[in-house]
Amino acid sequence: MAKHLARILIYGTQSVGRAFVKAIRQEIEASAEAARYHRAVNGRSINKDDPPVKGMTLGEAQQILNVSNIEDRDQIEHNYTHLFKVNCKLTGGSFYLQSKVFRAKERLDQEYKKKLNKKIVPNKDDQLEMKQDSQ
Repeated sequence: MAKHLARILIYGTQSVGRAFVKAIRQEIEASAEAARYHRAVNGRSINKDDPPVKGMTLGEAQQILNVSNIEDRDQIEHNYTHLFKVNCKLTGGSFYLQSKVFRAKERLDQEYKKKLNKKIVPNKDDQLEMKQDSQ
């Protein structure tokens, strides 16, 4: 009798285990399919000209702060201040959205500093041309 009970337990456990593994596989496949669909709908392909920094591309940052020109510092600051205040947790806003606004401004500031550094520090090729012209 104990022998039959042990077999029933083993077979039952195996059946439940197989069902669990099958469910996990289906969930992984569904998740991968949803990710593919999401990328197709949003048109999100990896753009080599706009790599994400800390998970945010320059385009996303511009969309979040609703600016088209990253050199328009007044507009960026105005939109940032407004969105940051609106999404303050104390006024019923979302900390998640507030952090997205902060990261967007951080990303735009970083890109602006890169542009300034390129303008201030000439390229090595430009320096070589200047030396050759002077000789």
